[in-house]
Amino acid sequence: MKVYLTRHGQTEWNLAGKMQGRLNSNLTALGENQARWLGKSLETTPIDIICSSSSGRAFDTAKLIKGDREIDIEQYDDLQEVYLADWQGMLHSDIEALYNEQFNSYWREPEKFQAGEKESFEALIKRGSTVFNEIISTHEGKDVLIVSHGVLLKAIFAYIKSLDIKEFWSGPFMQSTCLNVLEITNGEIRILDEGNITHYV
Repeated sequence: MKVYLTRHGQTEWNLAGKMQGRLNSNLTALGENQARWLGKSLETTPIDIICSSSSGRAFDTAKLIKGDREIDIEQYDDLQEVYLADWQGMLHSDIEALYNEQFNSYWREPEKFQAGEKESFEALIKRGSTVFNEIISTHEGKDVLIVSHGVLLKAIFAYIKSLDIKEFWSGPFMQSTCLNVLEITNGEIRILDEGNITHYV
């Protein structure tokens, strides 16, 4: 069984420097092309099912990757991005200015992040691991493409690698439509590729 994981394409808020979280922002023209590029690179790769975050930007990305292929797309609320409460819709620069200590701990010392009303890293990893295991159990033996979000994907990898919270951001940054590949055999997960963007034109 192979599992392919990717992040949605570039969005208008990515371009504007805004924090998205659970709020949605439409794909840019580049974001749509990034999804098409990934779709083209996977056009001869066997994919039995696509499991997408129910957020618009991820679902739109999934449809563009799918293209004309006869593949069903299932939507999962639990594949949505980390919930960041009042930070959502704000510019990163404004968040840093208004909530400097919390913002810095979020990105640089996640083990010290005080979530408050926001989703904690612990809760996010639990959610990510639960939905990941649900998907691979439901579609056991099939080749699956998961379309989600940058931080949620990091949470899945933190689970797979058994990382401490302080190591949450280790490894490659999840660029728009980057490709990650897992091979699962008898319950053992092997990482074959991580953060690959060689499909960019």
